[in-house]
Order: sequence, then structure tokens, then C-alpha cells
Amino acid sequence: MAGHLRPIILGLCICAVALTGCAHRKHGVSSPQVLYQRAHHDMDEYNFNGAIKTYEQLTAIFPFTDQAHQAQLDLIYAYYRAGETDSAIDACDTFIRENPTHPRVDYAYYMEGLVNFEKQPNPIEKLFRVDLSKRPPTTANKSFAAFRTVVTEYPKSAYAYDARQRMVYLRDRLASYDVAVARYYLSRGAYVGAVRRAKLVIDNYEGSPATKDALAIMIVSYDRLGMKTLADESRKVYAANFSGKVTQVAAATQRRWWHIW
Repeated sequence: MAGHLRPIILGLCICAVALTGCAHRKHGVSSPQVLYQRAHHDMDEYNFNGAIKTYEQLTAIFPFTDQAHQAQLDLIYAYYRAGETDSAIDACDTFIRENPTHPRVDYAYYMEGLVNFEKQPNPIEKLFRVDLSKRPPTTANKSFAAFRTVVTEYPKSAYAYDARQRMVYLRDRLASYDVAVARYYLSRGAYVGAVRRAKLVIDNYEGSPATKDALAIMIVSYDRLGMKTLADESRKVYAANFSGKVTQVAAATQRRWWHIW
């Protein structure tokens, strides 16, 4: 009985394949190569929205082909150039999750860092010239983490040098935010909180210009807590590395009546 069923099953499979091919041709899709070439041409012509549409079609119809894997990578860039930042980040995350050992996964990490790096302040922040060092650096943290993955796990990557340079900028951005928080604690008399936040800067962002203010905040906080030994030790470190008066930091934390926030 089983022997009689084999030809029937084989025939059904052939019919199914044939019908699938007919459906693809009916919708103007002949092969993954044709779709990829069409999308790549749109990319070359800077028609990123057209490329996105075709790449998405390719990955949906032929998800297990080599062209689909390449399309996933190309989609990241197409979304990025089209200004679809959330879609670009989702595409990076999806590729990394589904292809952790792919030879070009470093590109996905780099693009995730780049997209988050370039996220701009909203129009209201631009209008009122908000000090971004005081805004919680959510995207900066994500960007720093992605770039760090490129630098540490893929040091020979073509993107490692640029990732490292961007990390330097982000290091200063993140350190400045922590100093802003430490200053706030200091202005409120929360000296333990100020010390802890300032110490984060010194421990995690060595080389950042913000470490000078962080150390000064620690000195002022220790003084006000009555911890003379720790204050003196911190003051020696400050004197050995920086110039300027530590008391200027304390003065800068005093709230003024014209400050809105």
C-alpha cells in the first residue's frame, strides 16, 4: 500500500511546487535573484523606500535563501537612510538574534550603534536649547553598548575604528549626565547620593573631562558629611591631576531664582 502512495505523494509535491512558481510569476516574481537585483538597483539610485518594499518582499517570499540573508543586512541601511530609525534598530536586533555567528554580524551591531548615536533631540528641545547633558541618555547607553561589542568582540572589523571614536564622544556624554545628577544631589543636600554618582564617573569614564567635576563633587560632599580623611585623599588626587578651586563646583550647584529647572 505504501508503495502505491509514493507516486501520488510525489505528484502532489511537484504540483505544489509548480503552483507556487505560477503564483510567483503571476505577481511578477520569478526568483530571489531578480528581486534582490531590483532592490539593489533602487539602493544605487537612492530610492530607499522602493528598495525597502522589494527587500521586504524578498525576505517574505524566499526567507531561507542567501539573497534573503543579504537583504536583511541591506534593509538595515535602507531603513537608516529612509529615516525609519525604529525599523532600522528592529532589523539590527532581528539579524543579531537570528544570525549570531554570521560573518557580518559586526555590521548589524555597528549600525545599531550608529542609528542610536544619531537620534536627534526632539523639536521642543531644539527650540528651547535644552542642555542634553541633563537628559537621561537612554539612546546613548544603547549606542555605547553596541559600539563596545564591535570593539571588544570584533576588533579586526572594518567598523571597529569608527566605533571606538564614537565611544569616546559617548563616554563624555554619559559622564556629563552622571555629573549633572551628582550636582543635583549635592544641591539638595543628598551628599551620599552625590558621592556615589560622582564615583561612577571616575570608575567608569576614565579620561573624560567630566572626571574633574566628579572628583570635586566628591570632595565637597565628603567635607559636608564630615569625612575628613576621604575628603583629604580626594583633594590630593584632585591637586595632582587638575587645576582650579574645588569650591567653584559647590558654588555652581546653588539654585538661582531665574533657573526654570
